[in-house]
Amino acid sequence: MNKRAQTMAENRAKLVSAARKAFAEKGYAAASMDDLTAEVGLTRGALYHNFGNKRGLLAAVVEQIDTEMALRANAVGADAEDAWQGLLAEGVAYIRMALDPEVQRIVLLDGPAVLGDPSQWPSQNSCLEVTRQRVEGLITQGILKPVDPEAAARLLSGAALNAALWIAASDTPQEVTPKAVEAFQLLASGLLEKGNAQI
Repeated sequence: MNKRAQTMAENRAKLVSAARKAFAEKGYAAASMDDLTAEVGLTRGALYHNFGNKRGLLAAVVEQIDTEMALRANAVGADAEDAWQGLLAEGVAYIRMALDPEVQRIVLLDGPAVLGDPSQWPSQNSCLEVTRQRVEGLITQGILKPVDPEAAARLLSGAALNAALWIAASDTPQEVTPKAVEAFQLLASGLLEKGNAQI
């Protein structure tokens, strides 16, 4: 990487890091781009050059956090006793991340309000593909009913996302979370082939 490209990458990383902190503490609407750029010793021009505008900067922050969430959920799933339990554990882990204040504010509240439907975000699409592959494998093994893998993956992902959105918007997220987790597990278990009934 040449010096100019390295400097641009460093500036981009500084801006994302500062924005992540500002959006978590103040929310998207109240975060000042002048304060944010001054904090990292850059100009507004650097922000516009790298992200186009404040919305583009939020998109970069959301993508970073959403990717971290997927990695955390995958790690939880990898520790499960089998592929089915892993798929369930990933969904439950994603739902429970809605209790994290940073995730709640940036990804689940400000993200949809500013960036639109989360199911259309690039980071969500990559998660969907991983889920589709896992579902396909479980169908091949006879663990899940012979259902269209993409349809099942979209519904599982949508259920987890909507549960997380419900928790984030709730006045009582600690009370809502176990209800959301239980309902998600029951919905998902409807995909199990008879004789595999387990949650």
